[in-house]
Amino acid sequence: MTTTHPAESPGSGFTTRVSRRGALTLAAALAAGLAANGCSGTETRVRLGTAQPGGQFHEFASALAAAAAAYSTIRIEPIVTEGSFTNLRLLARGEIDAALTLGDAAHAADRALAIGRVYECYVQLAVRPNSPIQHLVDLRGRRVDLGLIGSGSAATGERLLRTAGLVPGIDIAIEHRNLSAAVQALHRGEVDAILWGDEVPTPVFDEPTRLRLLDLAEWVAPMYARSGYPYDTVPVPPNTYPGSAAVDTVGVPTLLLASPALADHAVTSIAELLLDRGDLLVPAQTIGFQFLDRRWLVGTGQIPLHPAAAAHYRAGHG
Repeated sequence: MTTTHPAESPGSGFTTRVSRRGALTLAAALAAGLAANGCSGTETRVRLGTAQPGGQFHEFASALAAAAAAYSTIRIEPIVTEGSFTNLRLLARGEIDAALTLGDAAHAADRALAIGRVYECYVQLAVRPNSPIQHLVDLRGRRVDLGLIGSGSAATGERLLRTAGLVPGIDIAIEHRNLSAAVQALHRGEVDAILWGDEVPTPVFDEPTRLRLLDLAEWVAPMYARSGYPYDTVPVPPNTYPGSAAVDTVGVPTLLLASPALADHAVTSIAELLLDRGDLLVPAQTIGFQFLDRRWLVGTGQIPLHPAAAAHYRAGHG
């Protein structure tokens, strides 16, 4: 079963947004002005596993840290990692207190609990504008960069390829770079396609970047049938990147997880920030779907809500 989410509407409640470069600056400014805002009391540090700078995981975590510095007694420390699976390993070992992860990767979580479902991740598969590749199956015999090992999108990308009958390492050559390096490799002709998961448009493309996205809608239902995970069908509007056509692609919800050892008051504080400060957590340029209200936040699938988060959502919001 697939779900198509509508584009965010003006009435969705997210009217004030921070720019993608503003979160870290905002965090510093808000921390400096903390006393003026009347925030005091014992601070709890929450180490939050993210991904590489420039991507949606890291930007969201930085914005959440900024909001916490201004409006909460918890302090969130974003930890740079390779992404979802690395975060899950660190969480299981107690090296971080909370983690961002793609929903399909979260099945590997060991006793982790969800604070909420926070936003949609758009799986994007791009080729050069003049490439003869038109469909996913045309990648047979080609070179594809799936992103860093340890990232959720690399695992989702491999699942996508296998669903299409393309066995990585046999039918298709796989490489692993961070997104900035992968884009450069694509334009130099070192790879034929790149796959990543992020918001739309993706912040790493600060400079106009011409590329062509492949439509992946036909593979959403087969991926669900193969894996049992209910992927979404999500639209990418035309000109999301210069000259790009409208396509439908694979969507995967992003979850914010907590270690069972994280104090209840810290979980409650984070849940409060998600609900009450969501306007500070959405990058200004994104056109993707956000889940920052109660009816969407609680939809964490097979990962149970942390009792403190569930209690907060019930108590304050019906």
